[in-house]
Amino acid sequence: MLHTLYLVGIAAFAASGVLAAHRARMDPFGGLVLAFVASISGGTLRDLILDRHPLYWTHDWVLLTVVACTGVATMLFLRHRELPQRTLMVVDAVGLAVVTVMGAQAAIDAGVTPIAVVLLAVLTGVTGEVLRDVLCGQFPPLLLREEVYATAALAGALCYLGLHHAGASPTATTVTSAGLVLALRLAAITKSLHLPPLSRAQSTDTDRIPDQDDPDQAPAPDQDPAPAPARNPVAPPEPPC
Repeated sequence: MLHTLYLVGIAAFAASGVLAAHRARMDPFGGLVLAFVASISGGTLRDLILDRHPLYWTHDWVLLTVVACTGVATMLFLRHRELPQRTLMVVDAVGLAVVTVMGAQAAIDAGVTPIAVVLLAVLTGVTGEVLRDVLCGQFPPLLLREEVYATAALAGALCYLGLHHAGASPTATTVTSAGLVLALRLAAITKSLHLPPLSRAQSTDTDRIPDQDDPDQAPAPDQDPAPAPARNPVAPPEPPC
């Protein structure tokens, strides 16, 4: 069951890669490239950090077949029907939920520390999305645009780690943690939830009172000061006749 759930997450990421390529007006080859990049990048980075060889996808022909078939099927579907704008984010949320918890499971099986488990789980979930957005020319990527994205992956990784140490079954741990990530991400999409920015927004120029001593409001040296408004001279009275 867990392997089937993982294939579902990989297929969701593959579809999100094709959808991103479609929005960026790429050709079919670009769509397939983004399908594989979005699907296997996170797991590849995880295995390289854990020094696991060979890489997980190099000997799993079923996984590669699922990615290729999903990519081709999504491209054929897009030739006949246009999808809503939120479809990419919803499909991506499914992939994020599944791949994140699978990354946590792989890290726990490798025997790393709890902090490393959380970090590897988040990296497994978000790496494919970051590379996909970069290849599509979206700067900054979705991950860095005040979106509840990596935060959802972090919550799912912590949930997985807690349930694992509490002795929950692997299936219940995976389903619960993936459901938490998916629920948080979908809530962020439907409710337009965002993280607060690093700093408070600056006040607008119309809200500021001009200050003669403020160097930011003084005229630049190479600019002429604004001319004084012309005064209408008062005509002298006509002499009496």
